[in-house]
This record gives sequence, structure tokens and C-alpha cells, in this order.
Amino acid sequence: MPEGTGALREVLPKQGQLAMEDTAAMVLCKPKILPLKSVSLEKLEKLQRAALEAAQAPEAAPPPSAGAAPPRQ
Repeated sequence: MPEGTGALREVLPKQGQLAMEDTAAMVLCKPKILPLKSVSLEKLEKLQRAALEAAQAPEAAPPPSAGAAPPRQ
């Protein structure tokens, strides 16, 4: 075995016919479960919700100057 430790030597017949049996068989694998929403879409929606909450928070809370004494001059 000059080519390697686990190499097999190829043997071809000198007379007669050479027959090869090559049957292609389909190999089925488990189906992959895909998410309904992509990760990037979920991140974008989370950012949009956070931006909406941040924009609505000052409107819902009274301004800090409301109810306070007017500034002195």
C-alpha cells in the first residue's frame, strides 16, 4: 500500500465486462422548522415599541414646571 495506510488498490478486469451498480436513492432529512418572524424583524419591532413608549412617556407625565412656583427674577 504505497499511497497510504488505509488506501485500497483498484482492481480492473483484463477480460470480460465491467459492471457497475450505481443506484441513486433519495435521502430524506427532517424538515426544518422556520420561525414565523425573523429575528431581525422581532428586534425592529422591539425598537419601535420602545421608541413609541419613550415618545408617549413625556406626554402622559405632567411637565416638571407644572404646579411649581414661577421662577424668581
